[in-house]
Amino acid sequence: MIKNNPFWSNLFVKKSDVKSKITELWLQTPLFENVPTSMCRKLVENMHPRYYKKGETIFNQGELGAGAVLITAGRVTIKSADQVLAELVEGDFFGEVALVLDEPRTADAVASEDCELVFLIKQDVNEWVNRTPRYGAVFMKNIAYLIATRLKQANQLLSESHIS
Repeated sequence: MIKNNPFWSNLFVKKSDVKSKITELWLQTPLFENVPTSMCRKLVENMHPRYYKKGETIFNQGELGAGAVLITAGRVTIKSADQVLAELVEGDFFGEVALVLDEPRTADAVASEDCELVFLIKQDVNEWVNRTPRYGAVFMKNIAYLIATRLKQANQLLSESHIS
């Protein structure tokens, strides 16, 4: 039967589309809220998965950031001075401050299990914003809202720690 023949089966079975998975994961984040799939896909076209083994450092605190990182498989620990700040899983992203500021990373990111990541590079975002200013403005509004929300949460945590 042709269907069971490995030579012919590749012609009839659609392979999983990595770019589509990455696009869908980014679209589920607040960064791409109200950004059409086709516009997100234009950014994703430049992204390629990178693989990290358990315990491998993704980036260190103090290094200059180049962009945000999306977890497409696995787990990542964000820590500072050996204190765990967050445990992130598939669909989570981190390092988005590097999309707007040329500042050193504020924490370490380490693969807590084998993982696959994609990087959203600041230069690619800037070029995309210039080519598609309407959706670039939406994206920049989203990132501003996200960073402001995280700052507010951090301020609340600091305030609570001084009260107790």
